[in-house]
Amino acid sequence: MAIKKNGFIPSCAPEELKKVLKAVASEWGDMIKDMEEFHVVPLKGALTNEVFQINWPTKHGELHQKVLVRVYGEGVEVFFNRDDEIRTFECMSKHGQGPRLLGRFPDGRIEEFIHARTLSAADLRDPEISSLVAAKLREFHNLDMPGPKDVLLWKRLRTWLSLSKKFCSSEAAKEFGLDILGDEISILEKELSQGYQEIGFCHNDLQYGNIMMDEETRVITLIDYEYASYNPIAYDLANHFCEMAANYHSETPHILDFSICPDMEERRRFIRAYIASSGNEPSDAEVEQLLVDAEKYTLANHLFWGLWGIISGHVNKIEFDYLEYARQRFQQYWFKKTLALESLTL
Repeated sequence: MAIKKNGFIPSCAPEELKKVLKAVASEWGDMIKDMEEFHVVPLKGALTNEVFQINWPTKHGELHQKVLVRVYGEGVEVFFNRDDEIRTFECMSKHGQGPRLLGRFPDGRIEEFIHARTLSAADLRDPEISSLVAAKLREFHNLDMPGPKDVLLWKRLRTWLSLSKKFCSSEAAKEFGLDILGDEISILEKELSQGYQEIGFCHNDLQYGNIMMDEETRVITLIDYEYASYNPIAYDLANHFCEMAANYHSETPHILDFSICPDMEERRRFIRAYIASSGNEPSDAEVEQLLVDAEKYTLANHLFWGLWGIISGHVNKIEFDYLEYARQRFQQYWFKKTLALESLTL
């Protein structure tokens, strides 16, 4: 794209993007005559889309306006329905849960720039910040979102397994064990669906890059809702714990270190803060039950993101070793399977 000033935006519809950016600036009273006035800053860490911060001088000349431009990753619509995702995004904005939608262009959108910092991998291990994240997650799960409130996890896993088989060669399918994953999904669904489960509106992608904090108010905001859906809340907790193995801003962002995942006590502390944020002090039995449920749902998380890695490796052009990432998630699935469901004959 022709917007260049310390960066560029790889949109397939550059003229449309320029038009929408100018319209947003105009609404704020800023007249952009030269596209060089837009300053583009690429933001790292996104694995589904490409994200950019766009700055421009205000009519007063001294201050700068900021927006966030999200260019959708190639082929990622296989993971979710983009229209549904936009509706979720707009609904979240109305709930005061995230940035406002400022404009759309054919392969992306413009969002309000949140004046908060994105958390780092290290932040997730800070007890104070962790308790704030837990409370926000409880609030998020309690949102009453429009549409069906059915669990989407198992349907999505089967859909992604089918897609993975289409993308993979016979050799790759064998390496990833795709022929037996259908049975694994069915066994997990049967076992994990037993007994009472609290269902909530889950984020489903609780890596540190999707969590922001206002340094002054300490308010937490969850962003990026592409994968959000109704699911067991234990699944979302498990996802957050698994994501602590990642550092997407390292020199090898695809490498996961599961040895640094939170231990039992750290997970217990998070879950206690999560339940307590509703105003009632949880019993030890409540905490322990949710702790056990979250541990079991780590298995579904590894399958989910393993399949995501395979598909992304074939459709997404972002520089990231998706297939190696997938290998690690599947390896961890088989390693954790016996430990998490040791009482079962699988």
